[in-house]
Parts: sequence; C-alpha cells; structure tokens
Amino acid sequence: LMEADIGEGAEIDHYRIQQESSRAFHITSQYVNQSGKSNFSDHTITLGAQLSRNNIVHVLNGEYIHSTMNGLYLIGGDQHTDTSTKLDHAKPNCTSLELFKGILDDRARAVFTGKILVREDAQKTDAVQANRALLLSDQAQANSQPQLEIFADDVRCTHGATIGQLDEKQKFYLMARGIPEQQAMGMLTYAFANEIIEHIRIDPLRDRLEQILANLFRTDEDWGLKTREA
Repeated sequence: LMEADIGEGAEIDHYRIQQESSRAFHITSQYVNQSGKSNFSDHTITLGAQLSRNNIVHVLNGEYIHSTMNGLYLIGGDQHTDTSTKLDHAKPNCTSLELFKGILDDRARAVFTGKILVREDAQKTDAVQANRALLLSDQAQANSQPQLEIFADDVRCTHGATIGQLDEKQKFYLMARGIPEQQAMGMLTYAFANEIIEHIRIDPLRDRLEQILANLFRTDEDWGLKTREA
C-alpha cells in the first residue's frame, strides 16, 4: 500500500519496479491526493509474478495540477497481470496524461481497466488516456476497458485502446534493408516498450531497465519474451 498527499506546488516523480519470481503473487494499491499547482509523475513497471494486480488512484484536488500515469507490463508463460486505474478530476484547470503499454508472449493474460472521472466543478479539464498491447503469440490475450465519466461541459478528454501484433509493414521495411527477421522483430518490440522507459529521469534506473529490455528481446533463434522462472 502506498499513500501520498502531494502539497501545494510540489513536483514528484514516483517509480515502482516489480520483478518478482514468476511463481509469486503481487497485489498493490496506490492512492495519491494532489493539491493545487502540483505535478506528480507515476511510473509502474511490471515484469514478474505469476499473478499481479495494480490498483492506482490519483485525485486532482486543486487547480492547475498535472498528473502523469505511465505503465509498462512485460509478461510471458502463464503470467497474468491486472491493472485498474482512476484519475479523479475534482477541480478545474487540470491536466492528466495516462499511457499504459503491455507486451505479452506465450499464454500470458492482461486486463486493463482505466477510468477518468471529471466532476461537475472540474471545468477546463484536459485528460488523455491510452492503453496499447502488443501480442507476440497467438495464445496471449489482452483485455482493455477505458472509461470516461464526465459531468462538466467545458472539457477536452480522449481515451482509446489498441491490441495487436507487430506491424508487418514495419518489419518488412527493416528486412528490406538487410536486417534479419529476428533482429527486426526485436528492434520493433524494444521500441514499443521504450516509449515508457525513456520518460524515466533517473539515469541509472533508466539504463538498468533498458538493459533488461535488451535481454528480454534477444535476437537469437529462440526469440521472444524471456520470463524469469526463479
């Protein structure tokens, strides 16, 4: 359980990396209350556990707040991850940006449920939510349920979800330039995940995660998402 009360004008980056054994069970809840003019960036990286669930709530409880909610889950084998998020716009003139991306291999399962709530007093809200999942096998499954609940009339809110496999045109483009198929697949998958990693502002942590990605998407004959069995 993580609870945070962000004071007036505060700016905080929060990072949480979950890389437990593929036989572990991991359930976490996070509640953040933001005061006016604060800026909170949250980054959740899910790599391990047989079963994991992330419950994340941000309440924008003042004016001129910005809230960022980023997430990345990389799972394979029989892993299952469940992500539930809520961005509660309680006051006017606030912005939020939410992006969760997932990469699934083997028989992995992922569920994403994201809600943006804009209350009646929260005029001039600007909120964006997106969930994108990349399936590396025919057995992997991803379910996404983005939600908007708006009670104000002067807002700009968007949400969306995409689930699919690697772009064959992009792969062909790389292969046409002499890049082997396995390496092309690894490059495209790495680029998909790195959109989240590149926003991490702590250099050693970002470098560590980039190395993890490079190891996960090795371009050997057994290419694919390499999960931890320990």
